[in-house]
Amino acid sequence: MTRRPLHVSVIVFPECDPSIIYGVYDTLWAAGRLSSAISGGARGTPLFEPRVVAADAGPLLLVTGVSVVPQDRIADVARTDIVFVPNVLVEASADLRALDRRLLDWIRDRYRGGAQLYAACGGSLVLAEAGLLDGHEATTHWGYAPLFRRLYPKVVLHEDRILVQSGPGHDIVCSGGASSWQDLALLLIARHGGTEEAIRISKLFLYQWHREGQLPFASMIQNVDHGDAAILRCQTWLADNYHRADIVAALVGYSGLPKRTFDRRFRQATGYAPLAYVQALRIEEAKQMLETGPAPVEEVAREVGYADTASFRRLFRRLAGMTPGDYRRKFQLPKFVGRAVAQGREARPPAPAAPGKGATSSQPVRAREP
Repeated sequence: MTRRPLHVSVIVFPECDPSIIYGVYDTLWAAGRLSSAISGGARGTPLFEPRVVAADAGPLLLVTGVSVVPQDRIADVARTDIVFVPNVLVEASADLRALDRRLLDWIRDRYRGGAQLYAACGGSLVLAEAGLLDGHEATTHWGYAPLFRRLYPKVVLHEDRILVQSGPGHDIVCSGGASSWQDLALLLIARHGGTEEAIRISKLFLYQWHREGQLPFASMIQNVDHGDAAILRCQTWLADNYHRADIVAALVGYSGLPKRTFDRRFRQATGYAPLAYVQALRIEEAKQMLETGPAPVEEVAREVGYADTASFRRLFRRLAGMTPGDYRRKFQLPKFVGRAVAQGREARPPAPAAPGKGATSSQPVRAREP
């Protein structure tokens, strides 16, 4: 007997961006269908029946300016096997409080009715706002981590991980940032269609597992909106002096505060202990050097303040999730891209000077941010 395709409701908020909505829809639609046909076999049996679901009928204007036409209204979907929550683009607690409560209620009701929940990127914020992650583990885009921790302290957040399963029977699954929705979709296919089908789909769409987690992609989030003028002044000073020896002692002296007071206020303002902040700042600078230049690792280490290259390598691996060499290979532009960019510049005719102005132009200067 042929098993019926699993009904997947891709729930859409106005705050969603379209890439994940359509990406996961196409991937799940193809599972069981296209992989066999493209490889020369007979057209297979679909594993899933994905549907785009929203609160109301008619075109829905998303935050990016793209309109989505939902296939179903939530009022018409009383039962579904899987609810897939795409990313939502939010910046503050007010944005999350403004999410459509009808959709949050519907997600809660479907989960209580036995549906599995899959949330990609900022979709885990939606589940947390709905109260479905309290007491559970989760992940989200690394850039959302400070907001997530502040608003949902009852959730155990692993922002370094790509996939986190939680809930009874692992029926709640979250993925990390941006393209990690591909890992989430492949997991969903592997669960319900087997590992061979997941591998075939990954080959078909050229998806790769983010095995190294989110750490290599994460950047330091520097909180400068904390309102502590003395600590902000220290952050600004650090941007130009992070490479100095005995930097923490120098920083305390620069602040003019007693050490205990400084440590407490610095952590309260930035979310980092002073030494951890300096280390993160140094590794961020090292990442930029590895991404953009050919300097040996030993030279990069010295430039950011580490005479002991072995210590630098250990710290880099802990904070970035991979060695400096692996990081350079992963993020430096391929040589053929650099050549293509250079060729494009050479082929492009020079822009005419603006009327009344000379041919010279000022070049942008990269400014450090605290």
